[in-house]
Amino acid sequence: MPVLFLAHGSPLLLDDPAWVSELATWAKDLPRPTAILMVSAHWEADPITLGATTTVPLVYDFSGFPERYAQVRYPAPGTPALADRVAQLLAPAAVWDAKQRGLDHGAYVPLVAMYPRADIPVLQISLPSLDPKRLFAVGRALAPLRREGVLIIGSGFLTHNLRHANYDLLAKPEGWASEFDAWCADKLAQRDVDALLDYRAKGPGVELALPSDEHFAPVLVSLGASIDRTETVTFPITGWVGGNFTKRSLQLG
Repeated sequence: MPVLFLAHGSPLLLDDPAWVSELATWAKDLPRPTAILMVSAHWEADPITLGATTTVPLVYDFSGFPERYAQVRYPAPGTPALADRVAQLLAPAAVWDAKQRGLDHGAYVPLVAMYPRADIPVLQISLPSLDPKRLFAVGRALAPLRREGVLIIGSGFLTHNLRHANYDLLAKPEGWASEFDAWCADKLAQRDVDALLDYRAKGPGVELALPSDEHFAPVLVSLGASIDRTETVTFPITGWVGGNFTKRSLQLG
């Protein structure tokens, strides 16, 4: 299986027909996974914690949106077998099972667009840290899942600054957003691990592009799950939303 990183969007993504279509088309072009392992920007817990090991209610981890966004359902099957396999791969690191922790919006919103039938088992794991080297190592440890038909998806944003959101449909991204997006595209295409792990020091405009690190973190897990292979790098979705949020999404393999 390939490994992905996608820009996940807010609950509003599902009201954007073009974006929904892009995600749906992408999913149709992928091999059908036996299960999906989601790594979302919206769940940090150390030690690594497994959520949605069974079908439990979603986590509506947002506010200020109309009530209908909290009525979305995504009853994907849980996958205890995958949870056991993940724990095995991450050993001897401690792994916890949060049985009642459902998928958060970084996980279920794009899946509603990609696999709307909710018929593929989904497991979510937490970000144990925002340390780039540790995240990369987690991805590397999880890489064998790809041979087992599991689709690993990192879900975040390469640029994420809510204070500089601009919902004027004609708005162009500011220079710092464009520069950091272009830098990411170049380094990801080259699979330049050293640069990407040191993005805080080397990425142009990073202070404004990423005031905090959690939305970038999942791409490092995805990169780690690919780095021991020689494989293609593509960007199935590009463009901008909210003015300065890049939709750039990544497929490795």
